[in-house]
Amino acid sequence: MSESGEETVPTETREAIMEATFRALSKHGYTELRMRDIGEEMDKTRQVIHYHFDGKYDLMSHFLEYIIDQYEGSVEVNADAPPREELDARIDQCLFGPEFDDFSHWDRMKVYHELFTHAQNDKKHRAIFNDHYERIRSSITEVVEDGIVKGAFREVDAARMGQLITDVIHAARGRKLSLGHGDAPEEARKAIDEFILNSLHTEPQ
Repeated sequence: MSESGEETVPTETREAIMEATFRALSKHGYTELRMRDIGEEMDKTRQVIHYHFDGKYDLMSHFLEYIIDQYEGSVEVNADAPPREELDARIDQCLFGPEFDDFSHWDRMKVYHELFTHAQNDKKHRAIFNDHYERIRSSITEVVEDGIVKGAFREVDAARMGQLITDVIHAARGRKLSLGHGDAPEEARKAIDEFILNSLHTEPQ
């Protein structure tokens, strides 16, 4: 019987399964993906996947959380960094991603967005994406609020500002991946600076 749930999967085994899932998804896409395809991307026997996960859907749910964890856990900013520096780091992380040994940021975002398109008809996966969106929005909102308290930013509706920045990030990633507009992230970053972040400062930038 499967011991589904990431807390029961040894770290090394989980990493191997999730990275194999990346490779299989990139080759086959979500709709055509079979557990066999994932097994073929692993050095371990395919049975280890079935032991830890109750089929494709269960594995995909944990895979989504794996992708999200890679992004949410890797923003590094000095504790005494000014609010603008922290905002820049968080925005760059979302738009351009951290460095990976295998599969680039955009390789990973391609898989992420394919699963995102299927979430409209999937309550559980939609909830995972919604939680991720809310954590991104909240983290940006908190930095804006901190900047206002410290006098670095002017008084604004921090929650609305966080939502605006998060929506621009999501739109730019989607435009690059779905429409093939390769410069969308860079152009979005310039627009965020010019029309959003620079307007936050109490002194002209």
